[in-house]
Amino acid sequence: MTEHAHQHSHRHAHGGSAGVMERAGNWFATSPAGPLIVAAGAVCGCAALAVADPTTPGGPTPVCPTKTLLGVTCPGCGTARMLYSLTHFDLSGAIRYNAVAVVAVVLLAWAWVVWMGRTLGKRLPTWTTWKWLPHVTVAVLVIWTVVRLLPFPPFTALHV
Repeated sequence: MTEHAHQHSHRHAHGGSAGVMERAGNWFATSPAGPLIVAAGAVCGCAALAVADPTTPGGPTPVCPTKTLLGVTCPGCGTARMLYSLTHFDLSGAIRYNAVAVVAVVLLAWAWVVWMGRTLGKRLPTWTTWKWLPHVTVAVLVIWTVVRLLPFPPFTALHV
């Protein structure tokens, strides 16, 4: 046995760093604390956006690097402003800033509910295992990007 292999097996046999990380990951994924920690992080992030107001030019939130460097609207452009609008219960503003991101927020909320349910022993239907999910996601993002870049009405209303 090589020295490296011996150290590797010794670390795993005695609960070394790899074992601790694996146990922590399993705990995070299977304990209700995992989804609660993620929810707390999301609430803190949204609270920061609610205060920072990304709809005001020159504010503390960073400018989209894609738009700054390339001058084009990327699929994620407007997401911070969309979240800001949602934190102020302005659904029409959120949709105007980034309609696809609004759908993504709904899907992420659904995935969170499924995750929390599973930690509590419930079996809930999920969208994350749909067979065509990767294909549909790529298609939606490509179409969204192209549609937002079209230089004529009504698509110019999608420019943010």
